[in-house]
Amino acid sequence: PELHAMVERLAQRAGMPMPKVAIMRNSVPNAFATGRSPKQALVAVTTGIRERLSERELEAVIGHEMSHVRNRDMLVLAIASFFVMLTSFLMQMFFFNMLFGGSRRENNNAGALMLVYAITFVVYFVGQLLVLALTRYREFDADHGGAELTGDPGSLASALEKITGSLALIPEKDLRQVKGAAAFMIAPLALKGGGGMNLFSTHPPVQERVRRLR
Repeated sequence: PELHAMVERLAQRAGMPMPKVAIMRNSVPNAFATGRSPKQALVAVTTGIRERLSERELEAVIGHEMSHVRNRDMLVLAIASFFVMLTSFLMQMFFFNMLFGGSRRENNNAGALMLVYAITFVVYFVGQLLVLALTRYREFDADHGGAELTGDPGSLASALEKITGSLALIPEKDLRQVKGAAAFMIAPLALKGGGGMNLFSTHPPVQERVRRLR
């Protein structure tokens, strides 16, 4: 009931419909939101995060997730990812065409097919990097929006430090259980034992997020 009331309070403050609330029975301290619009949103927290964070820190984390919902980040990323998936499909189609195409006409066009395949591969690779850059930007934006929603950026910074600082203590079984949803969580499992920025990160470094919030 306390969690439900917290989410309801933040939804009213943000002028949003009340999302569904879910609890994952897992010791990994984390939370995530999903849904393509505020009317179809779900906010989930793990039992691990409820045990490790104070009430103010948990509210700050939920504010971050509610900001994702308000900004329709799931929809934005789904659209961006669709074009990358389309390029991937075309790339595979060209590859198998070159591999198994046996007619004389296809052999004569092998050079053109190779060029098209190379261009498609470059577009796919660049598209992947752009989608990942977009996800990192949306995390910074959700931090900002969540801090404004709760009026407490310090608690969100403290929560991020607690979450990432405790990942090394989590049983491997629980980590595997939530691996599929890691990219959607406030702090991905990839940050266990580190958190440096690179082009293939779904999230910005926690140290930079904390610095901005402070």
